[in-house]
Amino acid sequence: MGDEDYRSSSEEPNGEMTDWVFYRDRPEWRDVTPVPQDDGANPVVRIAYSERFTDVYDYFRGVMRTGEKSARVLQLTEDALEQNPANYTVWYYRREVLKALDSDLKKEMKYCRDMIEDHPKNYQVWQHRRALIEWTQDPTAELRFTEMILSGDQKNYHAWQHRQWVLATFNLWDKELAYIDDLIEVDIRNNSAWNQRFFVISHSEGWTPEVVDREVNFALDKIKKVVKNESSWNYLKGVLNACDNEEKKGELKLKIRSWCEEKYSQGEESSYMLSFIIDVLQQDLEGIKSTEEKTKVLDRIESLCVRLATHCDTIRANYWNFIKDSAKLRHGGGGGGDCVGQPVAAS
Repeated sequence: MGDEDYRSSSEEPNGEMTDWVFYRDRPEWRDVTPVPQDDGANPVVRIAYSERFTDVYDYFRGVMRTGEKSARVLQLTEDALEQNPANYTVWYYRREVLKALDSDLKKEMKYCRDMIEDHPKNYQVWQHRRALIEWTQDPTAELRFTEMILSGDQKNYHAWQHRQWVLATFNLWDKELAYIDDLIEVDIRNNSAWNQRFFVISHSEGWTPEVVDREVNFALDKIKKVVKNESSWNYLKGVLNACDNEEKKGELKLKIRSWCEEKYSQGEESSYMLSFIIDVLQQDLEGIKSTEEKTKVLDRIESLCVRLATHCDTIRANYWNFIKDSAKLRHGGGGGGDCVGQPVAAS
């Protein structure tokens, strides 16, 4: 028999569904001895599997015991995955059968695609797809496919992971930034897109001074549009942290801080913006020798932390009190004074 003779056991050639026939009642399966699941002598909690589930998996264990790899076993794995699409062992054995039969992998890719569309957050089916691409060495459809999945759920971790693997394995970086630009243009708060941008640059161009300069400007441009967007601020901080050129990093920090200070003086009080100023001030403290200068910076940190604790980010008042007092303790400015907002719990 050919592969086509083992279509879904509950499906006719015209696609219409029929009554299920248990494997134990199929004459062509009489040569297989089903193997019941062994839950031990005294199972603490016995799972109430359906009769159909039990029947399928008993026969699956039966063919695994004998090592049979045939077209009918390929169909059996499909029935088993219909019952539990996250079963690692079934996916593994299906791949073994596919190899043994030298099956048409285009048909298998179609099956895998259908399974992903039905179960887009199933790790095992995405792993199966990766294995198929490794066999075929053909990633042609993968970027478009992941785009389709992500259009339905921008935060699908499995789709992003698969996309990153394809990009890195087959060196397909060229058009990825343009794709990310489109995503951010549609939703500037798409944290997954910002993360992907960082991943792509880290694995392709690298964080040269020129790239860092470009990406800081890119992030600042987006921040100017939506100043209270945590994703763009996190990206900005990540870019600066990735910069190994201390001169360039210092130049850009001064530029960003100047813009932040100007916006703050105009009444803008984004907690992310004030947090950035505090981060820069804390880093500046490490290089300041003058006690007078340190005091000025510490006073500025205290002022911003108080503003955050009492007005801009009150839900994290304890945190900002901690930052304020920690800076004072570390740099000789005292500490442990009056806290603003809720008191920090004693240890």
